[in-house]
Amino acid sequence: MNQAPDIRIVIADDHPIVRSGLRINIESDPHLHVIVEAGDGHAALAAIEQHQPDVAVLDVNMPGLSGFEVMRQLRARKLPVAVIFLTIHSDEVMFNEALDLGALGYVLKESAVTDIVAGVKAVAAGRPFISSALSGHLLNRSARATGLAEHKPGLSDLTATERRIVRLIAQQKESKDIAEELTISYRTVENHRANICRKLDLQGHNALLRFALEHKSELL
Repeated sequence: MNQAPDIRIVIADDHPIVRSGLRINIESDPHLHVIVEAGDGHAALAAIEQHQPDVAVLDVNMPGLSGFEVMRQLRARKLPVAVIFLTIHSDEVMFNEALDLGALGYVLKESAVTDIVAGVKAVAAGRPFISSALSGHLLNRSARATGLAEHKPGLSDLTATERRIVRLIAQQKESKDIAEELTISYRTVENHRANICRKLDLQGHNALLRFALEHKSELL
């Protein structure tokens, strides 16, 4: 039977008591080893770069560099470490920012005693770990992602000028005719057409004309 590999961890928090408590809890598991503690963001980044741990537990609010700023630097330098953010904040905006940055873990300090060991093991294995109190944020995030995926761009995504140009295209008018009717330059019309195609994700020479004809009744 294969033995679970040991996991090397850096802890970064500006409160020594918090770091001590985390270390005691983490090292209660014989396969988890805290190799460095850091008291600020700059020290955390230097420790991660030097020691190449498997997991970094980063306080969101630290002097020097915040946990988020450390995370941005880790990604910019392509350092392959799994990150758990540790925070007192249950704010949904902050939670989403953490996940958008690429963090696998987000643990509330109030539940760190019970969550941190499981969290370290999960992110080290490439799995996400979120404090259970934040499950509602995760559901909201999933619902928003689903909504965005299901949204198909349409006329409502266009400005009033762009809709007017689509209406004229539906009348099979050329760009030079549209330019004259709207008293704008030919180049401006072409720029509008390009922007419309980009917004509607239309590709191909006649794609915009086909779209305009299909939605002609909505443009009256």
